[in-house]
Amino acid sequence: MKVVIFEAEPREAAVFEQLRKRHDLVVTEQPLNADSVKRFTDAEAISTFIYSRLDRAVLARLPAARLIATRSTGYDHIDTGYCAERGITVCNVPTYGENTVAEHVFALLLAISHRLRDAIERARSGWFSPQGLEGFDLAGKMLGVIGTGNIGRHVIRIAKGFAMSVVAFDLHPDAEFADRLDFRYTDLDELLSSADIITLHVPSSPQTHHLLNAEAFARMKQGAVVINTARGDLIDAIALVQALISGKVAAAGLDVLPDEPLIREEAELVSSNFAREQLLHNLVADHVLLRMPNVIVTPHSAFNTREAVERIIATTVENIAAFADGRPQNVVAGPSGTTPAARRPI
Repeated sequence: MKVVIFEAEPREAAVFEQLRKRHDLVVTEQPLNADSVKRFTDAEAISTFIYSRLDRAVLARLPAARLIATRSTGYDHIDTGYCAERGITVCNVPTYGENTVAEHVFALLLAISHRLRDAIERARSGWFSPQGLEGFDLAGKMLGVIGTGNIGRHVIRIAKGFAMSVVAFDLHPDAEFADRLDFRYTDLDELLSSADIITLHVPSSPQTHHLLNAEAFARMKQGAVVINTARGDLIDAIALVQALISGKVAAAGLDVLPDEPLIREEAELVSSNFAREQLLHNLVADHVLLRMPNVIVTPHSAFNTREAVERIIATTVENIAAFADGRPQNVVAGPSGTTPAARRPI
């Protein structure tokens, strides 16, 4: 097969080289988009990360494509409906970093609770004083976990190590797990109103789009903290800015933003047909969040540890090899035309 690996960092390229023994392999640091696709129209198998655009317009220019092996758990960046129509198999990496992303949740939370950014900047400036840097303990706080899939469950395990209380919301509660970890499931309204800290661990879908909106923020406790390492569009960024300004939300730790590709490609946004009103509003909100003193933003890097990346690449190579051998694995959409109706929380 003609296999094209997009968005590949140098550390990843060497691992993908093993595919060259059986396939015509191209490895590029470029994302797949409307511009780059014209150079790879003969690709039969493609592997991308989250910054590639795999919409109908791009996929239609890949007439030979039979496999998309995304190097992520989520696949909301892929038009799976069109893939089903075309008979293109879509594979993902279902598990690679439940501990990795969960650890990042607490990296963000501890940075907020101990005022680490301000403390580090102050110490570097030569003002070696804790005055005005009062934080808060995690012990005894109520953590609200929205989504108890692989990552959400690991977040709960870590929270218990910090002596936190936990409430969780999930469409498929696991009573046995809740008993074992000593937390309770509740409905979303109660979680929002009772949790001191809320962390999101659900996939992006029409049902979860703007799960945290103005109404949700209004139901939260005064001074709640919000953490998002899942997908940016789970939060209405404009509503979050307003909640932060009002003090309803005391702080936010974000590894994802609603329109990350547009932040990377602002020139394209301003000069092309992407300049639609809502996208511009989101982009402005993203930039406001990046600069607010009570917000910590990391560049979608929660997954980015040596061990997790090794697991992602290994699974992706296995997905491509399995497809070539006629036994596709980790399939989330395919020629049958059936895309999973409900995706489990990440």
